[in-house]
Amino acid sequence: MFRNVKNSVLIGLGIGALVPGVLVAGVWYLMHRFAFLAKADLLLIGCIAVNALLMHYFFKQNKDNVGRGIISATFLWAFAFFYYKVTQS
Repeated sequence: MFRNVKNSVLIGLGIGALVPGVLVAGVWYLMHRFAFLAKADLLLIGCIAVNALLMHYFFKQNKDNVGRGIISATFLWAFAFFYYKVTQS
């Protein structure tokens, strides 16, 4: 599926932002739907950790620029999670 991806940092940034974004949206819905998941912040970290698998795959495919973009997106997601935890009551 990802074999034909162009080796570009912007594409990696997009992949690294989109995949966890979809997962976080699903987990966010489940956390607000079911009371026992309300404090399960580890699920959110797991959604962001998916980028490590994607990064590993692209580095194995010798698409280093895509991997670098995914790393950048991971840091952005980490900062967003940190902000969420700091502002949470």
